[in-house]
Amino acid sequence: MIAVQGVTGKTIGVLGLGRSGLATVAALKDGGAHVIVWDDSPTAADTANGAGVDLRDLTKEGAFEGVDALITSPGIPHLYPEPHPAIEAALRVGVPVDNDIGLFFRSFATQDWDNFDTMPKVIAVTGSNGKSTTSALIHHILEEAGRPAQLAGNIGRGVLDLDPAHDGEVVVLELSSYQTELARALTPDVTVLTNLSPDHLDRHAGFGGYVAAKRRLFAEGGPDRAVVGVDEVEGRYFANQLTEGPGDDRVIRVSSGQKLDRAPWSVFARKGFLSEYRKGRQVASIDLRKIAGLPGAHNHQNACAAYAACRAIGLGPRVIETALHSFAGLPHRSQLIAEKNGVRFVNDSKATNVDSAAKALAAFDNIRWICGGLEKEGGLDALLPAPSVRKAYVIGREAAAFAMKLKGLDVEVCTDMATAVSRAAEDAQSGDTVLLAPAAASFDQYDSFEKRGDDFIAQVSGL
Repeated sequence: MIAVQGVTGKTIGVLGLGRSGLATVAALKDGGAHVIVWDDSPTAADTANGAGVDLRDLTKEGAFEGVDALITSPGIPHLYPEPHPAIEAALRVGVPVDNDIGLFFRSFATQDWDNFDTMPKVIAVTGSNGKSTTSALIHHILEEAGRPAQLAGNIGRGVLDLDPAHDGEVVVLELSSYQTELARALTPDVTVLTNLSPDHLDRHAGFGGYVAAKRRLFAEGGPDRAVVGVDEVEGRYFANQLTEGPGDDRVIRVSSGQKLDRAPWSVFARKGFLSEYRKGRQVASIDLRKIAGLPGAHNHQNACAAYAACRAIGLGPRVIETALHSFAGLPHRSQLIAEKNGVRFVNDSKATNVDSAAKALAAFDNIRWICGGLEKEGGLDALLPAPSVRKAYVIGREAAAFAMKLKGLDVEVCTDMATAVSRAAEDAQSGDTVLLAPAAASFDQYDSFEKRGDDFIAQVSGL
């Protein structure tokens, strides 16, 4: 656990008692704070009692009397579409609002570090798509290279649930826009931007607000190195903002498809090969086509970002290449579930938006596409004409409406996962891929994209 510093004797409110909220409560108590909590859940009293803290309705008049700060869970809106009533109350009376990411960055370094030979480092990864795979891949490479490492944030453990740092350790954090937007302290050593596409627009009042939330990690974090995907104009803008001049190699530009041989330092993938260039000269190359855990151009982009981050902290190209080959991939992200009679079944339930679904569709040929769910803003036009799709099998409560937007495709309305998997398997021929890449959120039928992917796995296993 990371004990929060600077809170001894203070009264700190915690809003939200999920995974990160409970870890925050424990870390604040360990730091000497008096903690009060509030959660809208009807089981909040039992949860608070189990955590050994006081429950106080922070939405009521006068609830912030004597409270020094409010720490909110990332999923709770603090600005758009409108602040949670407890946060609105804190804003009105001037109580500082922060989150666990801010607490982590101001508490991670301790006096024990004075005795370390090698200072610990933090690599922070953000982006619209691929950040979980990139974060897990960086962590995997570090472990395979023998470097002590921990993985946390939007993947795995809560940041304050991490163990105190060891000599030379590297902490890899996956950070969402919800986390970067509010954190009062952001000081990673290396930052990574995978890519940017419209997402969470209601939470950020549009794409501009979403981009600004991501940008805070780079502009306010002051990293020693920044790994930036430059396939979108926003990424090129980020890289430009962080660069002092043509020879500045503190920014490592990353691309999937573009040859970046003029930048001071770049890593890119073309035709299945990763290339690293420094000052106009190629210094390393890796054949990504044989790496089973990283299929498709989108995963090649993730490999480039992870490679660049590990190079930024001094790992050698051959060490990284060896580790790439042993990476098994993440559940629900281009995950090969089964192969029978020449038909592959692939679970990419994490493809919750149009951009990530498009990348999944581009990674395979002859696709029997299972899609649908709670559609996000922006429509589905960016997915079309989808030449690799032989037929779409649509699930979700609004499956018929979703199907009507897939113009030019052979479409079957299935509504539920069991029907979609059964029909796709019946139609599939040798060489086809039955791909779950919903291009939509899961909440119309499932609690999470993980639950949706688990259902797909169960239906495939039952064939």
